[in-house]
Amino acid sequence: MTGLIACLVLPVAATLGAGIWLELKPRRLSAAWLKGGLLANVALFGLGLATVMLVGVQDVLAAEPAAAAAGGITLGQGLALLGIGLPTGLAAIAAALALGPIGSAALAVIAEKPEMFGRTLVYMGLAEGIAIYGLVMSILLLGKL
Repeated sequence: MTGLIACLVLPVAATLGAGIWLELKPRRLSAAWLKGGLLANVALFGLGLATVMLVGVQDVLAAEPAAAAAGGITLGQGLALLGIGLPTGLAAIAAALALGPIGSAALAVIAEKPEMFGRTLVYMGLAEGIAIYGLVMSILLLGKL
């Protein structure tokens, strides 16, 4: 299992290391080189994640009776908790994608017409409501567990 975790950590550490190295010693790199490095990191991370999913599930299923005897969380309860967290996470990502263009446009409008501040605040609140809906769904689902 340690090797599988290393397969997941290695691409992330390589990406961080490359970012720090390029920040300290900047030089011009071609877009193709950067694209290739990014694709290689994503492929390695995906391969490690798939390996953990395929091999790690076997370990979890083998250890389920021991966890049930100890009174811990079962596999089904763990998956249910992950499923409950998904609406909040996905709604937060959607709200961030919505707030980016709205926020930049709001700043541009406020720079030209400061009296439009209240109206732009309403638009940003509507976009932020997406995250609130996801949080409410997670709370409702958690009550059903």
